[in-house]
Amino acid sequence: MKDLKELYSEEDLKTMLAAEKGRLPGKNRVEELISFAEKSGIKRIGIANCISLQKETTDLIERLKDKFEVYSVDCKIGKITGAELLNDETVKGLSCNPSAQADYLMENNTELNVSFGLCVGHDIVFNTKSKAPVTTLVVKDREHKHNPFQEFIK
Repeated sequence: MKDLKELYSEEDLKTMLAAEKGRLPGKNRVEELISFAEKSGIKRIGIANCISLQKETTDLIERLKDKFEVYSVDCKIGKITGAELLNDETVKGLSCNPSAQADYLMENNTELNVSFGLCVGHDIVFNTKSKAPVTTLVVKDREHKHNPFQEFIK
């Protein structure tokens, strides 16, 4: 077995150290996100959000804007139809556009991006396309009010 430390770049280790130092016992995920970003020297945070969580995204921006430049982009950026994007006439309505979300945040030079309620699959595309590291704050789970863990604690 190889030395496990060899699996990490210097940048990976810096990120993990900032995460370690950013942990705040008894604090919520948003407070830890803020602490992590401050300890990492991050100045510009991007938020890729589901349009159905726009109010919650606005609330998050309010929490972050005193300490960071915040750029947000909802999933319907570009207003492209699902039929047009996916070449499938049976797909109705506007499509989510995770690649365009990643591109918008890259154009604004964000240093850390937050995935906020993106659908399964769309989150994968966004995470893959994002040039900045991504952390997930909210996952899409319509049945359990965006808390999929509820399924396991019934």
